[in-house]
Amino acid sequence: MRRQTIVAMLTCFLLAGCAGTQTAAPIDESSGAARVSTATPVTGATGAPAVTTATPAGTTAPLSPPVVETRAVPTAAAAIAPVAGATPAIAATPGAHRDPASPLAQRVIYFEFDSAVIDDRYQPILHAHSAYLKANPGLKVILQGHADERGSREYNLALGQRRAESVRQAMSLLGVAEDQMEAVSLGEEKPAVEGHDESAWKMNRRTEIHYVND
Repeated sequence: MRRQTIVAMLTCFLLAGCAGTQTAAPIDESSGAARVSTATPVTGATGAPAVTTATPAGTTAPLSPPVVETRAVPTAAAAIAPVAGATPAIAATPGAHRDPASPLAQRVIYFEFDSAVIDDRYQPILHAHSAYLKANPGLKVILQGHADERGSREYNLALGQRRAESVRQAMSLLGVAEDQMEAVSLGEEKPAVEGHDESAWKMNRRTEIHYVND
């Protein structure tokens, strides 16, 4: 009897040990399949354990967050960067501003309605005259701002001044000395084209470059 009791006790101990070594695998709620943990505790640079995740069996681990592309915003100086092959030959030619075949013969900057913003298409004109004035420091220009007939006389004088100052500032940034330029306004007093419609108004919203003693 004692021997049977000992055998029974040993059998119970063996069964209890086997039961303790088995663990149930977690079940994925969506598919009913067992989930396989792919997480391995990792210690970061700070010594703290990294966050772990579990991935369902048969699926692909999520990719790293996408890289966000950013663009540098152009600066105001970049907006008037030198034009390639601008006018080195013209700048070195004395009296080139008197030649009607020279690019310097183009001397009018036109503006949109009620605006003093210089359109990009006039950058070649600004670069040509700026390079020429820098190469000929004895020359001076008067920048005449104009407006069309709409608006009061006082308002158009102020608008014409803003347009003349806009051209002066652009040429100053391109290296022309301040004492080589003078910005004045004639408002609506001297229209380039007589008329009372857009075809005339668009020709009167302008700044003209005049060489002193030309």
